[in-house]
Formats: sequence, C-alpha cells, structure tokens
Amino acid sequence: MGPAFVEALPIGRFHGVGPATEAKMHRLGIMSGADLKTKSLAFLQQHFGKSGPYYFGIARGIDFRPVRTNRIRKSVGAENTFMADLVDYEPMRDALHPIIDKVWRHCEATGVRGRTITLKMKFSDFTQITRSRSENTAIGFREALETASLELLAREMPVPRAVRLLGVSLSNLEARRQDPAGMLLIE
Repeated sequence: MGPAFVEALPIGRFHGVGPATEAKMHRLGIMSGADLKTKSLAFLQQHFGKSGPYYFGIARGIDFRPVRTNRIRKSVGAENTFMADLVDYEPMRDALHPIIDKVWRHCEATGVRGRTITLKMKFSDFTQITRSRSENTAIGFREALETASLELLAREMPVPRAVRLLGVSLSNLEARRQDPAGMLLIE
C-alpha cells in the first residue's frame, strides 16, 4: 500500500516541501507523488539542487531520516466524526462520553495526567474551533475530565453551525507512578 499512498499524495503534503517549493513543483507539472516519481534524478538536481536526491527518494518511498521512537508525547486525545451533523447540546453531550472514555482509558493505561483540557469542534463547513482551559493541578479523575469538557461545550451553545466532529484532548502532561513504598508520585 505504501507506493500507492506516496503516488496519490499531493506534493505539498510531502515532508520538506513548503509553499515555495510546492509552487515551483506545480510550475514544473509536479502535482503529486506520481508526478514526482516520473522525474529523473538529474532533472530534480537541476531544478532543486542538493534537495533533488531527497525528492527522488521520497517519491519512491525511500527516506533515510531516523525514526524517533522515544518521542515525548505532548497530548492525549480522541475525536469522532458523526454520520449526521449535531446541533443540540444533549446529542453532543452524549457523543462526548465515549470520546472522554477513550482519552481516560489511555491515561489510566499509561499513567499520564494532564492539566489542560481542550475541546475541538469541527463544523459542517469544515471550519473548526478549539476551546481549552488549564487547571492548577493535573486532572486526577475521569469525572473531572468530563465536567471540564462539558463546561467547555456548554459555553459554545448554541453553535453557529451544525457540528460534524467533536474531540477532547489533555495536554501539559505529567507521568504518574508509584514508588516502592506504594506512594503515588508525579514526575
């Protein structure tokens, strides 16, 4: 599936292709990974200099950048896109419960807690907003995450347009673990 994915990818979505490079590639008839793959190494070096070999490789799914497996997580979140757009508080409240459950399950499984709660709303016209609030201490219980999330939602009611997606995330994370004596520690 990898080669098909790379070929279908719009050129501006490739790592290292910013707006200026994207515009230049468009002028050269390169709109997608498939278009980029048709260009020779010599062509890409002529037009993009030392970046040419990189573009040649990524069009073929070759990327020698190191994989960073120990990246520090900055947030934990979940979201859901709805089959039918939502406009009223009660259906949105009900739709948030499984999203909050998913976030909290991750927190419980990994021992992380967060101080900032963010509510994401995407509307039927694909515009989106986020609303957040930060606490003085990390959220320690699922009920506290739910209360804060629903308060953020309630402040946005009535919504200006139908809601297509809702999401909840926690950031400003802290790791929790127990020391050998059984005391809960926050790192």
